[in-house]
Amino acid sequence: MSLKSINDVLRILEKQAKWQEQPFQLLLKCWAEVVGPVVAANTRPLSIQRDVLSVATSSAAWAQNLTFGRTSLLLKLNKKLPTPLVDIRFSTASWHNPSVERKQQQTVSPHEHPSYLGDEISRPDATPTKDVNAAFGHWTKIVRSRSHGLPLCPQCQSPTPPGELQRWEVCSVCAAKQFSKQNS
Repeated sequence: MSLKSINDVLRILEKQAKWQEQPFQLLLKCWAEVVGPVVAANTRPLSIQRDVLSVATSSAAWAQNLTFGRTSLLLKLNKKLPTPLVDIRFSTASWHNPSVERKQQQTVSPHEHPSYLGDEISRPDATPTKDVNAAFGHWTKIVRSRSHGLPLCPQCQSPTPPGELQRWEVCSVCAAKQFSKQNS
């Protein structure tokens, strides 16, 4: 087993921390550009589940034609998305379904999530270092800057985003513990 410096591990984790970039939101932004205005007017992306895109179409003919051309469409879309899609399913089933439209409108953006800290985070300089102690010191600076000034969870006393306290009255970890106790 090879050992990596903390700085390398932190860099990898930072690259993997793409939770704020939701693939479906990116897909919605580039959909019309990739498929063109005519197809975009007759289709509506619904969701991505297990890397499979579900798309509502205005008619069965559109669903059938797009199914035949889905391979080239997948190639074009995967150039724009961080996580590649493995397939696309076209159906007329949800074309006139208002509950699906409501669900799309109710999608929570990262800014609306209770844990979002947004612009309150000041990012310390991210210069790489080979010294383990310096990398650890850099990491602790980042953690301190992210938690500085945050209110404390009344149960565990950890710094907690205000949105979590408003929603659950405790941090997300304590809220999860409460939910798991209720469901046991």
